Amino acid sequence: MAITAAFEGTEAVSTTEWSVTTDSAGPDVDTTAGVYQLFLDLSDMIAGDELQIRFYEKVRAADTQRIFYQSNLVGAQSPANWVSPSFVLMNGWDMTLDAIAGTITVTWSVRKIA
Repeated sequence: MAITAAFEGTEAVSTTEWSVTTDSAGPDVDTTAGVYQLFLDLSDMIAGDELQIRFYEKVRAADTQRIFYQSNLVGAQSPANWVSPSFVLMNGWDMTLDAIAGTITVTWSVRKIA
């Protein structure tokens, strides 16, 4: 099985929910099946910042895309890199970032096993 960087980018995340799969306002829908894991560099976070990380997926292809995993991080992060669990995704998924407080420059890599 090959491991690849399916998506990579950098964004100054503010109050617009940002899709890491399309590098645009989201959430969006990707139907490429695989096992995915999100890596974030959060070294730009400072006291008072809050970043919301959301993962979306459809249970079945015809279903509605819904949040299935969410994490909120507050203030400076130590360690500065954050790593999600790995998830099996396929029916209509996305990963998003949203700054609840502050503007946070985030660099990401979505890694795929397929």
